[in-house]
Amino acid sequence: MHKEVLIKITLVILLGLCLLDMPYGFYQLVRFAALIGFGFLAYNANEKDNKTEMIIYGALALLFQPFFKIALGRELWNGVDVIVALGLMWTLFKKKN
Repeated sequence: MHKEVLIKITLVILLGLCLLDMPYGFYQLVRFAALIGFGFLAYNANEKDNKTEMIIYGALALLFQPFFKIALGRELWNGVDVIVALGLMWTLFKKKN
């Protein structure tokens, strides 16, 4: 399996688990994983000269980064998690077709 696909699937699962009532440490782990995952995806997109994807993944890396937290509230973060997870799934299916 390609690294990019594995990262996207992992992020989809982690973001989906964020909808459950998890301990705070789990959300911290997700933020670190998202920073690294989206950073890798942004780098890959840049290497493929896909500037649009690079900007999107870079913005997501900044949104999820754990160092300067963006306080959106649980409900809004859940919405962000769902939208991002659906977007990642769409990119997985779009690439295959």
